[in-house]
Amino acid sequence: MVAAMTSRQRVLAALHREPVDRTPACNPTSIATVELMDLVNAPFPDANRQPELMARLAATGYTELGFDTIMPVFSIVQESSALGCNLQWEQKDNWPTVKMREPIWEKPEDIKIPADFLKHPDTQCVIQAIKILRKEFGDEVAIIGKTMGPWSLGYHCFGVEPFLLLSLDDPGKTKLCLDKMKEATIQFGLAQIEAGADALTLPDHATGDLVSGEFYARYLRDLHIEFAERLPAPIILHICGRTVDRMEFIAQTGMAAFHYDSKNQPAESMGIMKNRISLVGNINNPEVLYSKGPEEVRRDVYKNLDAGVQLVGPECAIPLQTRIDNLKEIPLAIRDWHREHTTQN
Repeated sequence: MVAAMTSRQRVLAALHREPVDRTPACNPTSIATVELMDLVNAPFPDANRQPELMARLAATGYTELGFDTIMPVFSIVQESSALGCNLQWEQKDNWPTVKMREPIWEKPEDIKIPADFLKHPDTQCVIQAIKILRKEFGDEVAIIGKTMGPWSLGYHCFGVEPFLLLSLDDPGKTKLCLDKMKEATIQFGLAQIEAGADALTLPDHATGDLVSGEFYARYLRDLHIEFAERLPAPIILHICGRTVDRMEFIAQTGMAAFHYDSKNQPAESMGIMKNRISLVGNINNPEVLYSKGPEEVRRDVYKNLDAGVQLVGPECAIPLQTRIDNLKEIPLAIRDWHREHTTQN
């Protein structure tokens, strides 16, 4: 038996594949909902742009839902905004988005990380929110930051289609672009760690439906190894879609964990990872958390726990209209599973 742990201790131990008192409920992306925004009066778009509101909304993951993590970066656009992309900030029932039909770069020579990149209001918002949360919660709960990987930044700054075509037509230029853009990933990650983040989610959207496993190995494996070496905190890599064709490569990166999609089966994924990297996930968003009820959520949670998945939570940022009861069911089901298995043993 492992002695009782705080949420922060539990998450950090699980990220290092060390013994835990129970599996942590973890949200590496976002569990913000319209219902939670209304509960604490911290709506989008303001909660994406004002540190106090960002911290207040993020804290509900721990205080209202019972997760072991707080993750204040709800969107994927903070860096892109600071790099100069044009954004549509939307209202509380929709995500902010980059206007990808208005690319800011066309070739490697165009790429510039502004000298004031970390002083931009939208990067500062995240940094200051993490400081607020660290001060408020101390060592009680794990605070997870987020820094977008260069493949994702490529989509935002070049446009999805132009960037993918470049990766097909000119590997040399693509690698040069990624090498230049990676500095934004590292700068923002280091700033969040300094502000008090215990771990970082690193989304790099080489998704299964757009990019092959071979392309992941060609373009991103070495970069992800570099991130694991240069960012002094556990990194949770996030890639959507069916990704078993690159899990072997991901397991070689030295990252702490992989946040994986429900398109991948827990037992199958654990078999590939072979305890070289923790798995986080993979409760289905559209068909379960959004469309079904607590019973179906519990079934997904148990499926992950039965397979030995180290941290359990939604597969990606949840739909904003998701019911709170479905989210609360994740930590409740984890506790019940552990209670049942302790009794059986």
